[in-house]
Amino acid sequence: MSHIYVYSPSSAHRDKAALRRGVARLEALGHTVELDRDALATEMRFAGDDAIRLAAIHRAAASGADVAMTTRGGYGLSRLLGAIRYKAIAKAIERGTQFVGLSDFTALQSALLAKTGAVSWMGPAVEADFGVLDAPDEIMQSCFDDLLRGQGEGAGWRLPAVRPPKAPRTSAEGAGDSLSAPSEPRSVRNATLWGGNLCVLCSLMGTPYFPQVRGGVLVLEDVAEHPYRVERMLSQLLHAGVLAGQKAIVLGQFTGYQLAPHDRGYRLQTAVDWIRSQIKVPVLGNLPFGHVPTKVLLPVGASVDLLVDGRDAMIYWGGRD
Repeated sequence: MSHIYVYSPSSAHRDKAALRRGVARLEALGHTVELDRDALATEMRFAGDDAIRLAAIHRAAASGADVAMTTRGGYGLSRLLGAIRYKAIAKAIERGTQFVGLSDFTALQSALLAKTGAVSWMGPAVEADFGVLDAPDEIMQSCFDDLLRGQGEGAGWRLPAVRPPKAPRTSAEGAGDSLSAPSEPRSVRNATLWGGNLCVLCSLMGTPYFPQVRGGVLVLEDVAEHPYRVERMLSQLLHAGVLAGQKAIVLGQFTGYQLAPHDRGYRLQTAVDWIRSQIKVPVLGNLPFGHVPTKVLLPVGASVDLLVDGRDAMIYWGGRD
């Protein structure tokens, strides 16, 4: 089985029981789990001060593990971007260590891609995904197993049906709008997959840590962001020329927000429809990735094909590094 190194580069743990459950479940699957010595450190809202979290990242790179996996997301990696030894991480990846995470991890993997071109993985975190009270999501766990075994070749999902505009809706909890598909989605080939958390990615614009990817497949997700904020961030990418420079944009899950009567029918689909009206690039929705139990794993920085057949979509990287 695999050697998994678990470290905390972002927020502190308030639910240590969930982390213990996550580690125990990985060990029950037969893996050797090495918990970083400062994984449970606390400094204000962070998992230790900046120096502690920076050292944890570099210990993960030096661990020789098959997978270096974050305990959780939150916030903190943006503070460290100027001090991370990206070449050391890239060399660890060359030696076989796969870096996996989501949410705040977008800052590290975007910077890694911008600085070295190395491939990392959008994927689960120990606490939120393996430390749940119930059994971990089967699809997530299966995709993670594929990564450990070197068997993953792609991720498929079902696109939402094309539908006419709905009547105005005044309030609802954003548990993830099922975004309607464009009328004629098309396949793309040989495109660099990149992206991650929308808010974190936008925070990197204008810095050396924002990947300069043209002709890519841009994957985006977020949590606890009202649709107008999502639109505002997408607009930033639009006006910077980022969206129009891609071969495709794939939207994952946008969850955990609350609509209000003031919205008067404005919702996430409204924001997506407006973005679609501004560019000729296909914008696909409903990818099972984000702050949700069911999530696929995706190789950030890898060359992929995006295959679309009716409502069936697949991101394929089989046989690629």
